[in-house]
Amino acid sequence: MKIIRYEDSSRTIQYAAERAAGSYLRIEGKPFGKVSLTQEAASIRRILAPAAPVAIWCIGQNYRQHATEVGMNPGEYPVAFMKSVNTVQHPGEPILIPSHAGTSELDYEGELVVVIGKSCKDVSRERAFDFVAGYACGNDVSARDWQLKKGGTQWCRGKSFDSFAPIGPCLVTPDEITNPNALRIQTTVNGRVMQDGNTADMIRDVPALIEFLSQSTTLLPGTLIFTGTPHGVGMAQKPPLWLKPGDEVSVTIEKIGTLTNPVV
Repeated sequence: MKIIRYEDSSRTIQYAAERAAGSYLRIEGKPFGKVSLTQEAASIRRILAPAAPVAIWCIGQNYRQHATEVGMNPGEYPVAFMKSVNTVQHPGEPILIPSHAGTSELDYEGELVVVIGKSCKDVSRERAFDFVAGYACGNDVSARDWQLKKGGTQWCRGKSFDSFAPIGPCLVTPDEITNPNALRIQTTVNGRVMQDGNTADMIRDVPALIEFLSQSTTLLPGTLIFTGTPHGVGMAQKPPLWLKPGDEVSVTIEKIGTLTNPVV
């Protein structure tokens, strides 16, 4: 099932399932609990990010070719960091260049996002999928100057400005994606393909990430896990390709769809 989160004509937040020909039927309940499909057509005013997260975990340097292109050693343990929840942006809505803080090095990172559906802690990789509500496309937007030069060696500042975590266009349930580590992933900027990889290139796969992040740590329903980005980021281009006002960034993942956001 492909599930969207949306605002209806009365500005109430609802969920709906995609049906044939792009139509949607309203769902009773939420993806993190029991849901039932109604026969009522969804009255969609605005499509929202498919989850309103309680936490956003991110993994860096998790694709072999990306680690090589940026000259970083992935190391013995995953590179984990967090984005604050204010970063979430809806499909079609703008990535905002931080006007007060300022950046001259705005970059894209197309990523597979895992949405946790049930509270879990100390999960084994064998049981990891039991706690997944679904998958979405994400863009780990990054101000590289703040990430690498002004952040005091910590990445979170350069990745936590408003709108720096677009997700969407929907939540795809695990029954439709039995292996999240066999999906083609592409990022385009103004129609030009910049990233073209496969989640099979992950150094640590999705079960390994859930096992690692849940060690002595409770992952609550609605937690997002950005699983890393493939090769082709803007900072690795020669010369670097930084996002600018008027650009349009699209992240497409096999079996999920396309997430598109303009830059303003």
